[in-house]
Amino acid sequence: MVTTTHVPEAARPTTAVSPSPDDADPSAPDSVPDSARPAWPQRRLWVLGALACAVWAVCFPIISTLRPEQNWGLIAFGGYLLAAAAAAFAPPRLAPRLAVGLALLGAVLIPLVVMLAQRWAQSEVQVVQNSAVQLLHTGSPYIRHPRKVTQYDPYLPAMALFGLPRALLGTHGTLLRFLGDARIWFLVAFCGCLIPAWRLLRPGDPARGRLALGAVIASPLIALSVAVSGVDLPLIGCCLLGLACAGRGQALRAGLVIALACSLKWTAWPAFPVALLLLHYRYGLRAALRCTATTLTAGALLILPFVLVTPAAVMEQVVRFPLGLSRMRTPADSPLPGHLLAELGSGGRVASLVLLGLGGVGVALWLLLRPPGSVVQAADRLAAGVAVAFLLAPAGRFGYLDLPVLLVLWPRLAVGSLRARPPARSGIVSQEDVVVAVDS
Repeated sequence: MVTTTHVPEAARPTTAVSPSPDDADPSAPDSVPDSARPAWPQRRLWVLGALACAVWAVCFPIISTLRPEQNWGLIAFGGYLLAAAAAAFAPPRLAPRLAVGLALLGAVLIPLVVMLAQRWAQSEVQVVQNSAVQLLHTGSPYIRHPRKVTQYDPYLPAMALFGLPRALLGTHGTLLRFLGDARIWFLVAFCGCLIPAWRLLRPGDPARGRLALGAVIASPLIALSVAVSGVDLPLIGCCLLGLACAGRGQALRAGLVIALACSLKWTAWPAFPVALLLLHYRYGLRAALRCTATTLTAGALLILPFVLVTPAAVMEQVVRFPLGLSRMRTPADSPLPGHLLAELGSGGRVASLVLLGLGGVGVALWLLLRPPGSVVQAADRLAAGVAVAFLLAPAGRFGYLDLPVLLVLWPRLAVGSLRARPPARSGIVSQEDVVVAVDS
């Protein structure tokens, strides 16, 4: 049972210190109407942002060796230029929405349709869809004895759910082929997580949330992923929603969402202790234990049956393959520090694993010594942990860094501050918050 406690205006503490911008209520209406604000500084930011995105996009046909990424860059470049023109010349109140809409059209919708029509995608899309077929036919998403790299499934079992539409709808007919593509469902899951996360972090401001979501999806950070892969989008969404639920004291929901994230990829597992520490700091031990029980139970139900069916395949494909330790070489070979070390030979591989372990210990100590007291702080610590893992692992891709970037960006967009507000422990109500107390 969840109860909501409102603090009367008269009961709120008052001090003689003027509130800082970081202490402002993000859900309160703006004190200055849009018509009274200077239009050009905000317009200039939108123009510069769109032009920066255009430069980012046009680099892919030059530096990327992957055909899907090259084609995305060519198409998205024009979309971002149109968005910059709209931001520069459209009426001030319409300019942001029009710019975001054109960027979505040129960098997301058109490239995605072209990719689907031409059947262009990165290999992980086919891996997810094949794992769903394998799941339906054998009861496990993992091939026992894979013979080529595209038969390796480095994801945990729940990822195969996104391949089920293709397995069930087939490829006969353009519409069914489009609707069955896993990239569509990756994006649906991403939006389905970020929208409620915004509502939890910034209640009462859905219009700004829709604009922020559109801008994030239209940015090269996400637009490229949507068009050519999208496999990390559900993971990002679940991590953000799980932390938002934990920040509001919704221990059961946080546990379920974190369990789903942890059953998609092993890189989501650091989200579990971060969410627990946030719940413990703000709402006490009972809330943390409730989340723990929910996460472990749901996660076990989603993972263990498939591990027990094909334990050797899971170890080879989910653990050894992403770390570059399997007999088949992973295609994730971006020149990140851990990969560059691993390329030096066995000694370099050991060094990268040692540095990875030391980095994990360092982030763990940070968590324990300074536990997160707000969603922004929790997201920052989780971002640091996964960034260390991605940078120092023997194999990785630049695209993996989408997760730490979004962890830092989205909560701040929702809260409306670049800094985390002072945390409030369980039972203590700040001037801005409506405390959601977990009933015993």
